[in-house]
Amino acid sequence: MSKRPLNVGLVGGGRGAFIVHPHQRAIHMDGTRRVVAGALFPDPKVALEEAANWPYPIRGYGSYDEMIAANASLPEEEKLDYILIVTPNHVHFDPAMKALKAGIAVFCEKPLCLNLKEANALVKMVRQTGIPFGVAHTYLGHWTTRLSRYIVRSGLLGEIRWVDSYYLQGWLATKLEATGQQQASWRVDPKRAGLSGCGGDIGTHALMQLRYVTGLEVTHVSAQLETFVEGRPLDDHFTVYCRLSNGGKALVRASQICIGHKNDLGITIAGTKGTLEWRQEDPERLVIYLNGQPDRVYWRGAVTPGDGFLPKDMPADLLAESTLPSGHGEAFHDAFARLHRCFEADVRAWKEGKEFKCDGSKYANVEDGWMGIAFIETCVKSSKKKGAWTAMPKKI
Repeated sequence: MSKRPLNVGLVGGGRGAFIVHPHQRAIHMDGTRRVVAGALFPDPKVALEEAANWPYPIRGYGSYDEMIAANASLPEEEKLDYILIVTPNHVHFDPAMKALKAGIAVFCEKPLCLNLKEANALVKMVRQTGIPFGVAHTYLGHWTTRLSRYIVRSGLLGEIRWVDSYYLQGWLATKLEATGQQQASWRVDPKRAGLSGCGGDIGTHALMQLRYVTGLEVTHVSAQLETFVEGRPLDDHFTVYCRLSNGGKALVRASQICIGHKNDLGITIAGTKGTLEWRQEDPERLVIYLNGQPDRVYWRGAVTPGDGFLPKDMPADLLAESTLPSGHGEAFHDAFARLHRCFEADVRAWKEGKEFKCDGSKYANVEDGWMGIAFIETCVKSSKKKGAWTAMPKKI
């Protein structure tokens, strides 16, 4: 294909939706992608109004069905190269499946869908079509997350014994949904959010951080899903003790009732040689603790291979990914942009008939999304059995 910017269509994002805005800024950040169309709201009239009032010109559609159907008759230069799904969870599966059937790549907000039945169908369709599919686990886009992955998977911390991966918030410490607040309302509704509120919304981020950095899988869980705000139908506090595929243990925990915590995602990884700590609220900084040595603090953009801990032959592509000089902070929007940048590379390769690896190394793929749904369903089962150890299902 030509080097024209990729065309992106939005599914959802109207009427005050939050997550569409960091996505669309990230899409435009490099000048190689652009949002050109949108089906922005379930009500067709509102969807068209929202498109007409979008900050820049886009083609508005009354529904994602219309947008996907119209794509087939557009000139090649105007066709959608991928769609971005930024709806509540219950409207992830249908547009994703329809886009795949229409030959359009998909980038979908997490969690992947509502249940394993839907997740199984999406995995099978992606494997059948070979179309790129990404899941928006934002924090994998931080460069320090990728450095963490390299350090742990290279064995620099030794065998991993213990992981504490967490995501703490306080915004749902009161019954905010009773005020009609849009973001709260759908997240506590089982019909729109799924089996778990806190676990599905942010516990899946903690799980993904663990899996992406360590390369380990959760094999069994002992879970407690709790609801502290009276009358709330889904959990707002999520605590899961895990057995890992290498014999190690982990704690995956999330809370939305911890007043004072905002978007406090972090991870501690303890190995036989050392420990790594990282927090996304301080995303430029990564700390390594080694026995009998001073603590090592690494900053994005200021990493020196061959420093006595990091090897001299670090991957060139990892070192090249740091896009700003050290001291100029990359943050949330940059993490989103890195994910879209990597997804763009795979979409371009796919459309040109070239080999590409949608393997989860640069962004979460459909199998990672499946694992998040499997984890939630298994945790719900365990919690209903008072935290009994419960095995994760086998991958399809």
